[in-house]
Amino acid sequence: MSWGFLRDLLSGVNKCSTGIGRIWVAVVFIFRLLVYIAAAENIWKYEHDEFECNIKQPGCENVCFDHFFPVSHIRLWALQLIMVSTPSLLVVFHIAYQENREKHRKQKIYKSPGEIDSGLLCTYLISLLLKTGFEIVFLVLFYKLYNGFKVPHLVKCDLRPCPNTVDCYISKPTEKMIFLYFLVATSCLCMLLNLSELSYLIFKYSVKCYLKRYKKKHQ
Repeated sequence: MSWGFLRDLLSGVNKCSTGIGRIWVAVVFIFRLLVYIAAAENIWKYEHDEFECNIKQPGCENVCFDHFFPVSHIRLWALQLIMVSTPSLLVVFHIAYQENREKHRKQKIYKSPGEIDSGLLCTYLISLLLKTGFEIVFLVLFYKLYNGFKVPHLVKCDLRPCPNTVDCYISKPTEKMIFLYFLVATSCLCMLLNLSELSYLIFKYSVKCYLKRYKKKHQ
């Protein structure tokens, strides 16, 4: 899969972000996207082939694997990356709309299209809320699907067509668990950065509005 579209999308939003927003983009690029492409994808590449049970009953191994891994960690991580980055499209579309409107009217309508202090603020805040919401949803989803943030060495399966309770072994469980913890940590960090930027922007523009009203009142 090509991740070029994600790079271009985040680079476009980076132009109008605050300092905290730029840190978020850097974290997504370096600690999530590059780690996914360079290492994590290869670790889970043959997870089904390397999942072994101590019985050769036809269908038993497949049923057990599907039960313990209903969705692949790596595919869920990829979906999370896409969904978390998608709200940035709102900001890109808003900037494009402003620029297109000025182009058609052939006059300057906005003070500075693309700057966070224009009408872009509301759209930017909504995108931050959506990013934070998606992070929370996927963390809860990971926790519910896998009964916590862990990868066991051994799982016991008694589903049909298995004739009895069989032991199944997961390949490279320690390595997978390390990357899973890394995933959770970077997701929490991105969530913290989003909330920090949201608080900063609300505080900054609340102060700005208050100062304007105070100035008008004394004039």
